[in-house]
Amino acid sequence: MALYHFHVSRVSRGAGQSAVASAAYRAGEELEDEYYGEIADYTNKGGVIESEILTPEYVPDRLKDRKTLWNEVEKIEKHPQAQLAYSFDIALQNELSMEENIALAREFVMKEFVAKGMIVDLAIHAPEKDGGIQNPHFHVLCPIRPITTDGEWGSKQRREYVLDDNGEVQQKPDGTKVFNAVPTTDWGRPETLEDWRKAWAKMVNDYFNVREIEASIDNRSYSDQGIEKLAQVHEGPAVRQMERRGIATRNGNQSQKSIQKVKSDRVLFAEKKRDLLSALSALVSTIALAEREYAPSDPEDATWHPFYIEAMQMKDYVLYLYDYVLLEISTAELEKEMDKLIREVGKLGRKLDTVRGGHKENA
Repeated sequence: MALYHFHVSRVSRGAGQSAVASAAYRAGEELEDEYYGEIADYTNKGGVIESEILTPEYVPDRLKDRKTLWNEVEKIEKHPQAQLAYSFDIALQNELSMEENIALAREFVMKEFVAKGMIVDLAIHAPEKDGGIQNPHFHVLCPIRPITTDGEWGSKQRREYVLDDNGEVQQKPDGTKVFNAVPTTDWGRPETLEDWRKAWAKMVNDYFNVREIEASIDNRSYSDQGIEKLAQVHEGPAVRQMERRGIATRNGNQSQKSIQKVKSDRVLFAEKKRDLLSALSALVSTIALAEREYAPSDPEDATWHPFYIEAMQMKDYVLYLYDYVLLEISTAELEKEMDKLIREVGKLGRKLDTVRGGHKENA
């Protein structure tokens, strides 16, 4: 059955991540990480079908080498909390052959990413069958910092000075000019992500239609589609093992009593999911507040507000959890982990409030 899964996060140095190690893992290669002075060796990783780097025409040839590309990214980003790369994880379709899936992935990244000036490190994965459903998918890593048409690394942000009612640049009491740090690209905008999600669904469905395959995918959650059923599982190895042990097969040949219990469990699950989404939404709002009001006026400033640092360190994880819960990417796993996630999100919220409150007390 056709499956929709499209997840994006960021590789962040502040979260202890390495762009070189991330690229090595996805490509199943051994790469030297010059920033950390380590070797990232994933040559024993199975399931990597192929990998390649795709770039706009003006990108220098040296950056088509994986080791060179990601070590330059690590080198050009000076700040210890730097955001390094966008990371995409997108499901391919079992209804298509591997050759068709590879062509589909390449067409999508060329049209939606490379055409927008992004450098793409593409890796196609197809974990071997181990008794469960095959799980073909592809990973994409893209540097967050753009590269100019001159082949040089550009700026992530530009200064947009704030004017007063007289059209003059506002100044702080110490004479510093007031400005907003504005991204130089739209790659990180929520609207752009939504456009990409829709574009992927449309491209896959167009492939199905041309090949007269009776299947389709939808980028919306089942709830947004008005469908009362549980989402399909984009299975990783652990989830497939759970399925084989029968953990997520309660709708098989059960008695009427068991069926009623499942219905009751689903009502409880729905209530917990609503509460968890509410807590995550509040956490996302707090992180947005930190990003909006506590971000350094100059990204290269060595002194960052503790509240902002803490918020940025947990931002990608919180957004991942929100996407995971909202879209029910793996319902069986979500049911199993629900109580743990509720405690985890509560802990994150308290930690963020403590850092913010503690700084206010010390101010």
